[in-house]
Amino acid sequence: MRVRRLVSRALGSAVLVLSSMGAVSATASPAAADPCGFFETGSDAFYNHCTSDGSNVVIKVEVALAPDYERCVGPGKTWLGPASKIQGAHYVNRTC
Repeated sequence: MRVRRLVSRALGSAVLVLSSMGAVSATASPAAADPCGFFETGSDAFYNHCTSDGSNVVIKVEVALAPDYERCVGPGKTWLGPASKIQGAHYVNRTC
């Protein structure tokens, strides 16, 4: 009797832990999918300009083994190139 109660409590705790982990990852996924600013996926580099006013901004793109350059980006996600070549990107405090 005591073993049965111990096993059912352990199973109940495991189910509770696993279900709460699933809830956390489900709510965290959309925000983590496209963060604001520079981010990389496994193979690509992006800049996500998060804005509520529809502005276009200038970003500086840092490139490996090539000159860095500036680029005008609009709201939303912009593909910058392969992640192996793009080292980063940041807002340069100018609109375009």
